[in-house]
Amino acid sequence: MHILDELQARGMIHQMTHETELKALLSEGSTAFYVGFDPTAKSLHIGSLVPMMAMAFLQRAGHRPIALVGGATGMVGDPSGRSSERNLQGPEQIEENLQGMRQQLQQFLRFEGENAAELVNNADWTAKISYIDWLRDVGKYLTVNYMMAKESVRRRLEDRDQGISYTEFSYMLLQAHDFLHLYRAKGCKVQAGGSDQWGNITAGTDLIHKAEGGQAYGLTFPLVTTSSGEKFGKSAGNAVWLDPEMTSPYTFYQYWMQTEDQDVERYLMLFTFLERTEIAEIAAAHHQKPEAREGQRRLAEEVTGIVHGAEALRKAQLASEVLFGREIKGLSDVDLAGIFPDVPSTSFEKRQLGEMTLVQLLRETKMANSNGEARRLLQGGGVYLNNNKCSDPQLVLDEAHLASETTMVLRSGKKKYHLAKFI
Repeated sequence: MHILDELQARGMIHQMTHETELKALLSEGSTAFYVGFDPTAKSLHIGSLVPMMAMAFLQRAGHRPIALVGGATGMVGDPSGRSSERNLQGPEQIEENLQGMRQQLQQFLRFEGENAAELVNNADWTAKISYIDWLRDVGKYLTVNYMMAKESVRRRLEDRDQGISYTEFSYMLLQAHDFLHLYRAKGCKVQAGGSDQWGNITAGTDLIHKAEGGQAYGLTFPLVTTSSGEKFGKSAGNAVWLDPEMTSPYTFYQYWMQTEDQDVERYLMLFTFLERTEIAEIAAAHHQKPEAREGQRRLAEEVTGIVHGAEALRKAQLASEVLFGREIKGLSDVDLAGIFPDVPSTSFEKRQLGEMTLVQLLRETKMANSNGEARRLLQGGGVYLNNNKCSDPQLVLDEAHLASETTMVLRSGKKKYHLAKFI
């Protein structure tokens, strides 16, 4: 199947220019294409997953991805899809953000070997151009009338209170010039991006036609929403980051486990490399028995594995099992902090190991108000240490009872947890 047909079958294409010619171009051999990413944070979030997955599919089909990070345009701000102006980024912050994005893109794209992906920063060519040269060599090709007709600009112009700054108005021309530069320097004939980028992308194809007499192409990906209409990504207030320090792999895994039943098949198509026939089988089984949440589990496994790797996936799965009563062992302090982010904790000196009894620990952590109450809890079978039921009031705690480097997990009943840290 042609790669465009595959992407369309998976629901990954929203619009494209010159469909017949673009399909022919991608059939002729390896074609360079680029997708831009806005460096407004040190991490990408799940709103960027569809472009990243599409880039990976295109690379696997033999084409050459160029990931453009907007070191220059990120200092200006794109008005597309915005009702207000973005906060402008400084060069130091943008450089930090670039490094974070590079690591995340490497989880999806091959940067070595045949059809190797490339990461470029548009500041490398944009910063060198003087304003006079810009007006003479670029600005003359697109009229103000043309730019004002674009939806992203027109919507902001119609808002009398907000309007659009000259800075943001210039963004379209800056992005169009990126396409022209990559066309000239790297033979790049295709730009792809989110559906809100359609105006900027077609401005680039028009600029290439006017400045070079060349043919270039654009395609866009859908902006993903949940079945209830909620938008993915940080601007909608539900940011799930790809950086494990900003969203832990456990929290990331749990996000996909909470997917609504009606979204499972669509998300498997968009966010995994599974064959469509296998996805259909998973969806059919899920439809027959949705309460088993097998579709969500497979989705969470696949996406977490792609973004964070096999080891992080294993720990996320283990963390999920912990909350359903599995014995807690083989985890790190960081893992436990991710599993129990809001659980109260008490710190003790490590020398107390080998001296403190479980009864004393229950009292010191306020899990029991007295030694007598602690003994009654133990004898009643309501106390768990690292999810193991404990009933011995004489139990002396030592390093063997640690669930991680420094921590024991106490539980009373089904849901009352406390972390005891021996430092």
